Amino acid sequence: MSNYKKISPNIESIIVDNPKEPGESITWININNAGKKEIEFLRKEYSFDLKHLQSSFGYNTAQRPFTENGRDYLFLVLHFPFFSENSVVAGEVNFFIGHGYMVTLHNNNIAPLREFFGLCKKGERILLTYKSESSAVLLYELLERLMFSSYKLLDQNGLEIDKVEKIIFNQNQKEAASQLLLLKRNIINLRKILQNHKNILKSLTEMKSSLVPEKELKKYYNRLVEHSKRIWEFLDSQKEMVDALQTSNESLLNYRISDIMKTLTIFSVIVFPLTLLAAIFGMNAMNGMPFIQSEHSFWIIISIMLISSLFMLLFFEKKKWL
Repeated sequence: MSNYKKISPNIESIIVDNPKEPGESITWININNAGKKEIEFLRKEYSFDLKHLQSSFGYNTAQRPFTENGRDYLFLVLHFPFFSENSVVAGEVNFFIGHGYMVTLHNNNIAPLREFFGLCKKGERILLTYKSESSAVLLYELLERLMFSSYKLLDQNGLEIDKVEKIIFNQNQKEAASQLLLLKRNIINLRKILQNHKNILKSLTEMKSSLVPEKELKKYYNRLVEHSKRIWEFLDSQKEMVDALQTSNESLLNYRISDIMKTLTIFSVIVFPLTLLAAIFGMNAMNGMPFIQSEHSFWIIISIMLISSLFMLLFFEKKKWL
């Protein structure tokens, strides 16, 4: 069973207790947007280091994930990606893990964390946490769900890549260019957020628990390491695909520009002799200018211009420039 309590507007707690295992339970305290009151609550309830509490303030954001050992607890900072206004951004979660408790602090309403908290609140018996009553297992199950959310982002990127590919080969290079830039930014942000996860998770494989055999716990966290590797491989693959699509789009765009320039060049070269003839026959040299005195002078000049244009077209055709 689980006992839920709303301690304050920003603090919730669950006590996970399996009736079949008397004497053991886990307290999970979940804090959203920690301020002075929330930090003061933790300071009174637990003997956390001051620097770790200061790092957990809602307005503080760590530039990198890390893990540190405190007095009888583990302090962990991890970043997880989520979509906000069509862009991938980082959501930070701070963890305090000790015997019989876990504290999570975050600024964003991260859906996987909220959903898992709801499962624990309902007392779902399928969860490993209810069988083991170990905070290390609770951390594992939460991290697994947070990492699974990255797969959804990768799937969404895959759909966008397929869409952009169709746009490119439908000759809509302008739209494709903007979509590719957005995709590239999201993939770069994903890589930046997830690049250190593997090392952090590897360090967690050495975690000990008095309630779970070391071999079993290591197996759990090794799964997280494998997930991290797999996600990174997908990201590498998607990065290569986007780079290839960008190269294809630029090639098609350059071909279109080259085709336009070719058309404009041919047009300007054909018009050049017409402009020259018009300038010559427009000079004020009435007595020496041929055809001017004829009553058919206009049509004669037009004919000369048309013959010049036809000659230029035949010349281009012979050179295979058309």
